[in-house]
Amino acid sequence: MANEKKKERFKEEKEIFENHIKKKGLRRTAQRDLILEVFLQTEEHVSSEDLYWLVQQKDKSIGYTTVYRTLKLLAEAGLAREVSFGDGKTYYEHHYKHQHHDHMICTECGKVIEFFSPEIEQLQDEMAEKHGFKPTYHNLRILGICAECQKEVSSADSVASGAQPRIRVIGSRFSK
Repeated sequence: MANEKKKERFKEEKEIFENHIKKKGLRRTAQRDLILEVFLQTEEHVSSEDLYWLVQQKDKSIGYTTVYRTLKLLAEAGLAREVSFGDGKTYYEHHYKHQHHDHMICTECGKVIEFFSPEIEQLQDEMAEKHGFKPTYHNLRILGICAECQKEVSSADSVASGAQPRIRVIGSRFSK
């Protein structure tokens, strides 16, 4: 019974991925299957380095390049979405059957808060229509200081209006 449930888990996503790699002329491998499985089990935003570390916990023989290339394939297949938080890294999050959301990023601790606002969605649709623009995708990032860090940071440390804020993403929660 447990084995049957495991087989059914992520069945749709696995079929989408398999169809995508076939279209690309690639073959299904145990390494790609494991990378897909680990990614799908992870509900966090992960960089390629994060996912590599997680995959290494299961199979030390899988190289970083294989993880990186598989992540790109997942994004092409519509299973993952690339996001940037302003720290120079690319992160990946689940995309297939996941509701659209935007991000608030703390420039002090790197915390990422996901949110959805129907008012923002409506306003951007109105602005696009007003300007005769057809949006195909959007990515809203709000940079600032989270509630926890506001307690610790003095106003003297805040970024001047118009200045590019520094982003401090403190090491991955997955490493070590």
